[in-house]
Amino acid sequence: MEPIKIDITILAPVKKVWEYYNEPKHITKWNFAHETWQCPSSENDLRVGGKFKNRMEAKDGSFGFDFEGVYDEVIPNERIKYHIADGRNVEIIFDTMDENTTKVKINFEPEKQNSVEMQREGWYAILNNFHKYVENH
Repeated sequence: MEPIKIDITILAPVKKVWEYYNEPKHITKWNFAHETWQCPSSENDLRVGGKFKNRMEAKDGSFGFDFEGVYDEVIPNERIKYHIADGRNVEIIFDTMDENTTKVKINFEPEKQNSVEMQREGWYAILNNFHKYVENH
């Protein structure tokens, strides 16, 4: 199946975008698709072979899961590749447009349970939340 591709342009230097994307103290502030959700905890060992684990929960406590994976490639301020527990691959590219503008591109393999459109919307909602957080902090 073709990877799903999304991207967003953020008005911030790549160093800040990278830091906010990868540091747990920031991840917990933006890593959810909707305001009824939260990311109460994040662990991130950002190196090849290192693992990450982000807890995703509905604020009302009705549902929650761990989103976790293992890093396959880490090039600071440029690119991250990882695979999640079910074996699907994800690539995040940090593209420096100029000193104050960064384009973040995410390519991910879809899962089979939900429609491609629904998956694209969910990942894009999180990316858009990230975009707002970086530009406002």
